Amino acid sequence: MTFRCFAAACAMDVRQLRYFVNIVDYGSLGKAAEKLNVAQPSLSQQIVRIEDELGMTLLLRSRQGVQPTAAGRALYRHARIVLRQMEQLREEVRDGADAETGSVAVGLPTTMASVFAMSLFERVQQRHPGIRLQYFESMSGYINELLANGRLDLAILFRDSDTPGVSTLPLFDEQLYVFGEPGGNVAPRSRTCALRDLDGVRLVAPSVHNGLRMLIERAFVREQIEPNIVADIDSLPTLIAIAQSGAACTILPTSALMRYDMARRPKIRRLVDPPIVRPASLCWPNTVSFSSATLAVRRVLIELIDEAMHSGRWHGVTLREGLLETVR
Repeated sequence: MTFRCFAAACAMDVRQLRYFVNIVDYGSLGKAAEKLNVAQPSLSQQIVRIEDELGMTLLLRSRQGVQPTAAGRALYRHARIVLRQMEQLREEVRDGADAETGSVAVGLPTTMASVFAMSLFERVQQRHPGIRLQYFESMSGYINELLANGRLDLAILFRDSDTPGVSTLPLFDEQLYVFGEPGGNVAPRSRTCALRDLDGVRLVAPSVHNGLRMLIERAFVREQIEPNIVADIDSLPTLIAIAQSGAACTILPTSALMRYDMARRPKIRRLVDPPIVRPASLCWPNTVSFSSATLAVRRVLIELIDEAMHSGRWHGVTLREGLLETVR
């Protein structure tokens, strides 16, 4: 099915692919037609032609809007790649293959955006004014989905190995901390907290499909402790606010506090016995070749990681050996 969708994507014209991608993105024929400045009946006819050519249904229509079928999701992924390649081709023909111009879409989990979003924007503007950054900031699960769908050129994700269609460059390892006051055996002035001292402590954490949540739960299982998670919260500010209020603790990296002044920060303690460490990597789709603009943004991002580590503001991070060699 995937191969057939890919073959169809090659046979269709760019206009049809753009129509289809916009419909899936907006989840509505009407909204997509408005965005594309195309009459809705004409847009519907184009989709019918694609479905007739493929001999399968690509979109499920309902009163709530439209959703792609399995075949539609496969076509969507390939269409995104084709459209990205066409955009890159136009930029290189116009500006030259080595020109550092064009758009670069970057996905940053919320904690990483706290560290790098502003500095990446400023440095790219300073060094490469021809590059137009597109930021996507969210929980890591959604960033991973955007990368898989071909909507991102680069993303920081919490993994350290390649997956089908995605290449990775390991960046650093980040230790996790307890935010808030666990009480019990943890002294008020202690700078560390043993994992077993969280047994029975009220915790709030991201929802069950989040990578951080899974990492935390695996650590508790290894210690034969049942985490007392009282709420699933996919909001970094809310997690921090609850920890500061004393209503519950949470487990996060120190990068989560980069946007907070000292007065608004909860007490933090490094987790020990055992520590919980998560790897972070720079990821990109290996189905599309790097443009000069993407390479330039990658160089800047790696430089900023090194600078942040040596600034004294970002604790509990260990840079991967040889990382800086990739930008020289």
